[in-house]
Amino acid sequence: MTYKVLVSDKLADSGLEVLHKAEGVEVTVKTGLSEDELCAIIGEFHGLVIRSGTKVTAKVLDAAEELKAIGRAGIGVDNVDLAAASKKGVVVMNTPFGNAVTTAEHALSLLDALCRQIPDATASMKAGKWEKKKFMGREKWGKTLGLVGLGNIGKIVADRARGLHMRVIATDPVLSKDEAENLDVELVTFDELLGRADFVSIHAPLVSGTKHLFDAAAFGKMKPTALLVNAARGGIVDEQALAAALKDGKLAGAALDVFETEPPAADHPLFALDNVVLTPHLGASTHEAQERVGVEICEQMVEYLKHGKVTNGVNVPALGDDAAERVGPVIEVAQRLGALLGQLADKPREVRVTASGAIADLVSPLAREVLAAFLEKQTGESVNPLSALYEAKDRSIELVEVRAPDDERPNLRITVNDAEGIHTATGRRSRSGELRLVGLEGYPMDAVLKGHALVIHNDDKPGVIGAVGSVLGKAGVNVSRLQVGLDEETGRALMLWNVADAVPPTVLDEVTKLDHVQSVRLVTV
Repeated sequence: MTYKVLVSDKLADSGLEVLHKAEGVEVTVKTGLSEDELCAIIGEFHGLVIRSGTKVTAKVLDAAEELKAIGRAGIGVDNVDLAAASKKGVVVMNTPFGNAVTTAEHALSLLDALCRQIPDATASMKAGKWEKKKFMGREKWGKTLGLVGLGNIGKIVADRARGLHMRVIATDPVLSKDEAENLDVELVTFDELLGRADFVSIHAPLVSGTKHLFDAAAFGKMKPTALLVNAARGGIVDEQALAAALKDGKLAGAALDVFETEPPAADHPLFALDNVVLTPHLGASTHEAQERVGVEICEQMVEYLKHGKVTNGVNVPALGDDAAERVGPVIEVAQRLGALLGQLADKPREVRVTASGAIADLVSPLAREVLAAFLEKQTGESVNPLSALYEAKDRSIELVEVRAPDDERPNLRITVNDAEGIHTATGRRSRSGELRLVGLEGYPMDAVLKGHALVIHNDDKPGVIGAVGSVLGKAGVNVSRLQVGLDEETGRALMLWNVADAVPPTVLDEVTKLDHVQSVRLVTV
């Protein structure tokens, strides 16, 4: 198969070379497209590589009939409608490490420029002046730097700041106190950081919780001598409130590389202020960074399209190398169990996935595989692990994940609650690599989890197996294996007949009419 990849923003030549050299990949480069222009051509492409310029809206995604992946050469993905991409089943990847050093260095450069008034001093010199006494600066040694966000970039800034003998404090919603201590950083609340920091540098993503995080109230809690740096995302700082705080002396200075609207309007209030340093979103703009992110995202795109490997996924669960290696052999078990119960359940309300033993920690990615395969059989439409959660929500189906690490065997057990009651299936991959069904509908068994099968509920009475076998034999149905599960208390049984081909409906009807047979279902896994 040939995969078509569209590159819609300027990318380093070394990145494009990765795509051009990849076997089975066809590359098209078209930059500067409007939303309508992108919608008009996106339908045939399997991959889309972007930077910050392209806006991947819900409208674009709706037109992207073949799209499988979006690769962002850089970190921020606020120009991608993640919800719409996920619902469409489109994987979104970024390169969180490729420009981390470059962006961290730029944030510190902005702080340097503020502390020593370098831009103003340069402008004064170029105007033929020698105003040595006017540009009195500030040292960074011994000062407290407050970091809002301690991810990849924030950690690099913290490391460099400690080299300058600064005290580093930080606020981060996911970092633990122990992790912060290992970085020699004190973890504090947001309000405490505002009150203690001499310099504040923002390294957080733009999400609903950080929109205008720095507003008039926040500026009122900062030291009037404090300096603010934002080289993260525009919109985290309320720029109107910042301009007012700088004018009123509530803040000593600010340096911004990012803006809520880019480029900002010509009459932007920050342009008229002397205690402000501004750069046009240059955080990632070094030759080295652009080479790295271009190559990395193109390598990731090729790996995903050709081999299904997700690297730096933004809207998919993150797996370490060890987990990714271990989950691979179990994915097919998950898919086949999901497909099996997808053909047995009716009007499902809940799909519960229990991973036990050595695979207990892999329950999240396995549960998505189960749900996708289950919904494909239920709907007859294409569903992938990414879109499955949205499809399930639309159908009021709840996905429940259960970890059972204390169980000895690495089993995967699926339980579906539906209008009729409960359906269960348990499977695992044997040591020899076979996919085995070790339990179905509460009956223990050891069957092959592959191909076509008849699932028959019946009374445990003499002659039933023979009668079913006779009907199948007369119809020319080739039976490869038979497994029987018994419930001695109820006198009920479940038979699983592995057959070579799909059984005609007329034959199924004939089997259903046999004495002591309650139900017959043909399934394919």
